[in-house]
Formats: sequence, structure tokens, C-alpha cells
Amino acid sequence: MRLTLRYILLYFLLTQGLVSWGKVTHGTVATEHSAITFQDSLEWAEYYYNIHRFEKAIPLYKKNLEVPKEEKVHILKKLALSEAAIAHPEASVSYLHNYLQLDFQPSFLLHEGFDGIRGSSQFDKVSSSILPKITLGSLFYFFVALIGFYVVAIVILNKKIDLSSRILIGSFVFIHSLFILNIFVNRSNYLFEFPHTYLMSTWSSFLYGPLLFLYFRRVSLRREFRKSDLLHFIPTVLLIAYLVPNIYWFPSSEKINLMLSRIQNGVSPGDASKLVLMVTLKALSLAIYALFIHQVLQKSKKRNQLQSKTRQWQKNIYFIHIAYVITYISYGISISFGNPYPIFYHVPIVMMAAMVVYVGYAANLQPDVFSGLYRYTNKLFPKYVKSGLTASLSMELRENLSVLFKEEKLYRRNDINLDLVAQKLNTTRHNASQIINEHFEVSFHEFVNQFRIAEAKKLLEGNKELNIIDIAYEVGYNNKVTFNKAFKKATQLTPTEYLRQIEKKKSPSLSGISHF
Repeated sequence: MRLTLRYILLYFLLTQGLVSWGKVTHGTVATEHSAITFQDSLEWAEYYYNIHRFEKAIPLYKKNLEVPKEEKVHILKKLALSEAAIAHPEASVSYLHNYLQLDFQPSFLLHEGFDGIRGSSQFDKVSSSILPKITLGSLFYFFVALIGFYVVAIVILNKKIDLSSRILIGSFVFIHSLFILNIFVNRSNYLFEFPHTYLMSTWSSFLYGPLLFLYFRRVSLRREFRKSDLLHFIPTVLLIAYLVPNIYWFPSSEKINLMLSRIQNGVSPGDASKLVLMVTLKALSLAIYALFIHQVLQKSKKRNQLQSKTRQWQKNIYFIHIAYVITYISYGISISFGNPYPIFYHVPIVMMAAMVVYVGYAANLQPDVFSGLYRYTNKLFPKYVKSGLTASLSMELRENLSVLFKEEKLYRRNDINLDLVAQKLNTTRHNASQIINEHFEVSFHEFVNQFRIAEAKKLLEGNKELNIIDIAYEVGYNNKVTFNKAFKKATQLTPTEYLRQIEKKKSPSLSGISHF
């Protein structure tokens, strides 16, 4: 058997020698490199590789690297496996990177030839960054992203919500969801399976603040969108104009090579400076718009036009956004000092996920709150859940009710009741009660008394000809006792005490006039 193998090897050597001699004598190849093909041929490298003489195979493979792409891919694979076989993880990974840039087939990393270096830090860095993997953390981000897109659909398609409000808050949730989906793709390494998802959410980096600001301004101050508001989107337009030719238009192979290069060499100094600049500008944008939103909420609070429950919902959204701003600024600071700790990376994402989940909760519980028209009612006691009162009809009835009481002074009628108000509004008693409860947050009797007492105070201050009982009848009360009781509940004073207080205030001014 040994003799047979020797004859085969001798025959192979003689054949290769004759072929090489023939090529040289006929002038087909006149270079020194070809003259030594007999000893340095790829066939000899394959021979040594097959008999596990990897130390001899490696230099021969290296000498044959100047070949067409198809053969070079094969040689790089054998070099990576050969270096792995002799426990040289760094060299093996280097050839592995070169191979992947020519022919990206991540399944090659599962080859049994890498088992000897699979536990090394060099190989683990590559495999953990390229091979698809699903973890609980990545699944969490995936399901939060799905919830976000579901919320966007609910909000955008709900015609009961003001059009501008649903577009703004829907877009706000969408970019959060897109960012979280991008995190899932990155963490699960599906970025290499779908390379065009690379930086797919970066274009919206400067939209978080403007969208939330315009939404709060629309809901809280009823401000219509104007052409001048387009200025808020200039940073986003400039960013997209940069990303499209420099990243988004790249072919998939070029994006893969870019990602592989960053795995192998890290972020280049130029890209690092761009990253720091990008994070700084985004943090600055978030901080500025957080201040703008705070100013809107303060103005809304002074006007006192929104229901307390709606204001509370807006505050919760604002607080989550502020938490995200603070944690993102912390992330930005850590980036500027080098690689951040994992907590600085994950906490802002968790805040974004909390925003999506909270808005989703609101969208299912009470979608009308997005327009600022309804308070955030507790569904455990759904008093008006099935009333069928739409947002537009609710606002119309509210305006009509204001006209009845402010202009027509319906409260002056001493026989006023909820049925009479419903009749005047041309609606049901149930709807009339809902309008008063939700828009003014008081009962029907409290609502009527507010108008009666307000007018009674004006009469007491400016009409000396009317006595207290006359004023009581004038504003709609049937007797003095009921009037006194309602007046004291509202002002902590009886009408008589209130009148004396007015006289005391007038006295100093009168004495001052007499001195001139």
C-alpha cells in the first residue's frame, strides 16, 4: 500500500515537472514566478491542506492570492481554516474578513474547522456581530415596534381625532417605532441579511422635538399649521440630503463591506467625529424643543381650556419625553468620551419604548384624548362609553351651550333643568349631561350656579338700586335662602358680607379723591 502511494506521488511530481518545463520551453510564460510553479502551485497547497500540513499549505496559498475573484475566494477560505487549525485566531479572522468582503456567506462561520478558535475573543467578535441571533432583549424591541405601528394605524385612521393632531402624533409614534425596529435589526444581526436597513431611522433624528412640539401646540393652543412651521423641518431635510448620496444610495454589497470594515477596524476617526457631531446636534434639538413644549403647556395651563385629565395625559407624555432627553444627553456625553457603558445605550431606547407603549395604551383606552377634546376617562366606570357622541358633535354642542348661557342667559330662568337645556341644544338629556361633565368638569347644578353667582356679583358691585332679594330673582333663584347658600358656597361670603366688603374697598379710594 505504501509503495502504491509512493508511485502515485512520484507520478504527480513528474507530471507537474513536465508540464512546467513544457510551458517554459514554448515561451507561454516567461516569468520567474511561473518557472517555480512546480513547487508553489495551488495543487501543492491543496495537497498539504488535505494531509493537514497547514504550516506548509499557508505560504503556498499566500503565493497564489493574485488570481481571479472566484479562485481568490476559495484560497481565502482555506487560509482562514488553515490558520484556525494551527490556533492562530487573529490571522484566521483577518482572512475571514477578506473572504466575507468578496463573497458574503455568513454560514461559513459555522464550519467545523473554526471549532478550535470559536472561543477566542477575535472569532467571537466576528461571529457575534454577523450571525443572526434572537434574544429576549431583541424580541422585546421587535414587539414594541409592532405595537407602535399598530398604534400609528389606529390613530391615523380614527376620523374622530382632529386631522392635524393625528398626523403629528401618528408621525411621532412612527419614527419611535422605526427607530426601535432598527435596534431589533441591529441587535439580531439581520442588518447583514437586509443591508438596506442600515441607518434606516437616522434620517428622522431631528424630528422628535418638532413633531411633539407642533402636536402639543395644536392640541393645547388650537394653533393651525402654517407655512412658517416648515422651518422646523429644515434640519431633517439637510440630514436627508446628506444621507441619501453618502449612505442610502450605496448598493447592498458596499453597505455590507462598510459594516464589516467597522467590525474589523472599528469606527474611523472621521466617522467618529461625525457620530459625535450627530449625537450632539440631536441632543441639542431635543433639549431646545423640550423647552418649547414646556412653554406651550404653561400657556395652556393659564388659559385653562383643557380638561384636567387631558392635561394630565399630556404631562405624562411630556415627562416620558424629558426622561428620554436626559438619558440621551447622558448617552451623548459618554460618546464624546469614548465607548459608552451599555446602560447609556439602552436606557434612552427603553424610554422610547415606554413612550410607544403609553401612547398605545391611550389609543386603545380613549383615542379622543389625542385631540384634546375629551378628558381621560376611567374605563372601569365607563359612564359615556356608548353615548355615540362624536368629537365634532361634542364641540358643536359645547359651543351652542356657551351661547345659551353667555349670550341668551338661559340660567336666569327659575325653571331651568337638564331637560330644558337638552331641548334648547336639540339633543338628548344624556348628551347634554355629558357635554357639561366632560367639557366643564362640573355637575349641571354647579354649572348653572357658576353663571348665576358670576352675574349676581356684578349686580352687587354695580347696581345700588336692587336689593339682595331682587338680585336673587334676577339671576334665576326662587328665594333668598337658596341664593345665600349658593353664594356663600362660591365666595365664602354671604351676599350682605360681600356687599360690605365692596364698600370697604371703595372707601379708601373716595377719601383719596377728597384730598385733591
